Amino acid sequence: MGERAADSAFRTTGSRWLLPLSLYSGLSIDQVNFLACQLLALVAALWFRLYLSPSHASPPVRHAFVTLLGTGFLIFCFGWYSAHILAVVAANYLIIIKADIQNVHRYSMVTAMGYLTACHVNRVFIFSYGIPSTDFSGPLMIVTQKITLLAFQLHDGMCKESEQLSSAQKSMAIKVRPSLLEYLSYNVNFLSVLVGPCSSYRDHIDFIEGRHISRRLRPHAATCNGQNGYDKTPDISPLRAVCRKLLVCCGCLLLFLFVTRSLPITYNADRDFVSQAPFLTRLTYAFFSIQAARPKFYFAWTLADAVNNAAGYGFKGLDESGKPSWDLVSNINIIGIETATSFKTFIDNWNIQTGIWLKTVCYDRAPKHRLALTFVLSALWHGVFPGYYFTFITAIPITMAARAIRRSVRHYFLGSRAVKLGYDVVTWAATQLTICYTVMPFLLLSVGDTYLYYRSMYFHVHTLSLLAAVALHRKPKPRETSSSVSPAASSSLSAQLQPNHSNNNEKVY
Repeated sequence: MGERAADSAFRTTGSRWLLPLSLYSGLSIDQVNFLACQLLALVAALWFRLYLSPSHASPPVRHAFVTLLGTGFLIFCFGWYSAHILAVVAANYLIIIKADIQNVHRYSMVTAMGYLTACHVNRVFIFSYGIPSTDFSGPLMIVTQKITLLAFQLHDGMCKESEQLSSAQKSMAIKVRPSLLEYLSYNVNFLSVLVGPCSSYRDHIDFIEGRHISRRLRPHAATCNGQNGYDKTPDISPLRAVCRKLLVCCGCLLLFLFVTRSLPITYNADRDFVSQAPFLTRLTYAFFSIQAARPKFYFAWTLADAVNNAAGYGFKGLDESGKPSWDLVSNINIIGIETATSFKTFIDNWNIQTGIWLKTVCYDRAPKHRLALTFVLSALWHGVFPGYYFTFITAIPITMAARAIRRSVRHYFLGSRAVKLGYDVVTWAATQLTICYTVMPFLLLSVGDTYLYYRSMYFHVHTLSLLAAVALHRKPKPRETSSSVSPAASSSLSAQLQPNHSNNNEKVY
């Protein structure tokens, strides 16, 4: 049995060139291939910015380079499995070109999400929570986001009048169907093909054609009465941002190698541990094992962010102090996550670009039941593992309870700085423990392990959340039930999905 486990760790449908390095490091060959491609992408991105900049190369050349290198990464990492990703991209381009423009967004959503779900089902029910070689679901999930986002924005630009769109939808609307090269460049470019993040099509085209920075500096120039106008794209170097993010990556990699691997998540559902260890020991281990599981996500997303920045992509504008910000396509805010004092704040800073995607293609467009439909889409996108659905279902009463507690209790602790600090410490601890409890099924995946873990925790968060939500529930006042409250309710959930980063959803002119 041990030989089979060891053998499966080094099997792949992708390249085996780096197998010696895999054997030496103890990492799976897939992890080694991924890391090698991302490091090569970082070097290629620097070269791309310096030698294939808009002043040195035409847009078709830039499109072709990022597409070919991205396709090469897919083949290197996934071998013939890359055909799944390329096939769904090709199929949806035919939809973009041939389908009725009035329904193009529906056809693309059904095709992309349907194929993704079929692959998820195949992995769960045929391979029993695993896969015998490479798992290509991550890149397929990113491509699904891009395909559907582009289709909805194309529908906005070609089928709706300006007054029918929100300001964010106007800024991202696409007026003309993309060419094949542009479509491939957006979906399989080497900057984001392996781990994302998803970004808007118009931002990508602006980047390739050399307008990415100048457009985001234009509002700043206007506030300066034209004194600092940008007739030419200034050379704002991302070097400082790239170096800072690479340092973060190094720290996260060290944590993964020396901490994460020593605190396996599966131990939370170990029958001997659950039956013999006292409750506080189990709770403590669950807390630290969840904390230790984060660095691998921090590493992958921060490295992807650094790769995009190194190529000159991801410029968000100037911050309040007038310094360049390169967080346009950032997927996480590590400080915001680790210091979160509410369930909402944690969600706001985790997987940011997916939050934008969910808001753009679902929440902002659903005629009713927006919250439920958004949760359903998020669950389907993540996969069909039962643990995902346990996490999303558990999050509902927790969210209701958190809102009720904040509304009913928080104002009592704002009288003095010391009291407020104490309140923040307590809510931080409660938030981190609640997140630990909620996301555990997301990592355990199976029904059996999830039930065993929740039973070992006596379902305490479920119980406390339901009691708090019921006890602190306040009936809405008559004036709050009127239609005038709807925009407020809408902005509340919009903020939950993408609050502090909502301008990532808008192109700044």
